[in-house]
Amino acid sequence: MREIIAIVKPFVAEKVREALESAPLEACAVREVQGFGRQKSYLDRYEDSDYSLAFLPKVEIQLWVAADRVDEIVARITSAARTGRIGDGKIFVLPTLAEHEV
Repeated sequence: MREIIAIVKPFVAEKVREALESAPLEACAVREVQGFGRQKSYLDRYEDSDYSLAFLPKVEIQLWVAADRVDEIVARITSAARTGRIGDGKIFVLPTLAEHEV
């Protein structure tokens, strides 16, 4: 069992969901998040205090899949989310700690 975390732009989240619709998933969680990647943290000064303009809205899709299906799932996410521009997102694949359901 593996955990896949995909962080994508909000406007492609629905395309990713559609791409995963027929995939064999054990479980899925989706949440709205904010962050930045390669565009770096752009800071501005506002009355002697720093504030960041770099946090952009993103959608985090967390999936749990069988270890032998990881490549297929990552390929589906990548093809649905890729726009070719900076900030398309990130995909993380992690081992799960527990192999048994509780």
